[in-house]
Amino acid sequence: MGTLASGLRPLAATIAAAPRVYADANLPLGVVLAMRERLAWDVLFVVEHDDLRRASDDEHYRRAADLGRTLITLDRDFFDDRRFPPEHSPGLVVCSAPDEAGLIRVLAEIDRTVFRAVPDPQPLRGRKIAVHP
Repeated sequence: MGTLASGLRPLAATIAAAPRVYADANLPLGVVLAMRERLAWDVLFVVEHDDLRRASDDEHYRRAADLGRTLITLDRDFFDDRRFPPEHSPGLVVCSAPDEAGLIRVLAEIDRTVFRAVPDPQPLRGRKIAVHP
């Protein structure tokens, strides 16, 4: 019989390796669930937090940076570099897709080519990318 620490060690390693993302309110719940379940990401979904649910884009941007999470959104307003300077963020992914299935495929590709390919907890720090099918 192992100790509590030995039992939790594999779980902690999995959580530590998971991409940490901040999903804003315009992402569909089905996509957020896929990020958590299929991609095994650590997702903070603003809709699940009363204090963040109706926050401004500026607040989401600051909060994602404060928490060290890559901001994932469908909102193209985040491309405004004067309002949202990339050098102040841990990374920004602006997605577009015709439906949830397409959006999940796009995020799975980001997972494979960015989050899992780069040994950095914030592989997009200081950058903004647009992704679409």
